[in-house]
Amino acid sequence: MYENEIPATAAPKRIPWNKGKLIGPRAPLRQRHVWAIRTRLQIERQVRELALFNLAIDSKLRGCDLVAIRVDDIAPNGHAIERATVRQRKTGRPVRFELTEQTRQTIDEYLAATDKKPGQYVFDGRRRDQSMTTRQYARLLAEWPVGIGLDPHVYGTHSLRRTKATMIYRRTGNLRAVQLLLGHSKLESTVRYLGIDIDDALVISEQVEI
Repeated sequence: MYENEIPATAAPKRIPWNKGKLIGPRAPLRQRHVWAIRTRLQIERQVRELALFNLAIDSKLRGCDLVAIRVDDIAPNGHAIERATVRQRKTGRPVRFELTEQTRQTIDEYLAATDKKPGQYVFDGRRRDQSMTTRQYARLLAEWPVGIGLDPHVYGTHSLRRTKATMIYRRTGNLRAVQLLLGHSKLESTVRYLGIDIDDALVISEQVEI
């Protein structure tokens, strides 16, 4: 080393952003999980959370589209309708979904309790003229699995989007129907989203006798 030469310092070691974190698709809820969360929210009389949870399961929407729903989208006449259509922010494509009787009842109860008017967001943010943010939605969702003893790191907002779609696929094997319900433009996207592999395909094939 030359005189007065400043020794090179080692570059600080970078910590991977995903160290210690679970990455990849979030697991869908099982049917018993859905009922357990519903029961807990009913017992605790969390009307808004129950309406949000049920609508998330039925609509199969991304979080950004779910929180942006307005009263007119699902209850144009003051009461929840059986089928609704929402335009997806990500793709710009409209997607239709069903609202089960159970979901309609919880939405009607919530709208009546909050005196919601046409044009307003169904789920408010910190101000009544603003919608709930996706971050607020994610924070609420993180509490639901914990309440029934599940690991919150395994589940996320996409867990609710995937739950009913996964159940429909496993019961029917109708991938095209699931594609339409999720609003995917390509079937390959649905295959990746559901995590379908050859074992899934074989199980469906084994159920068909010729």
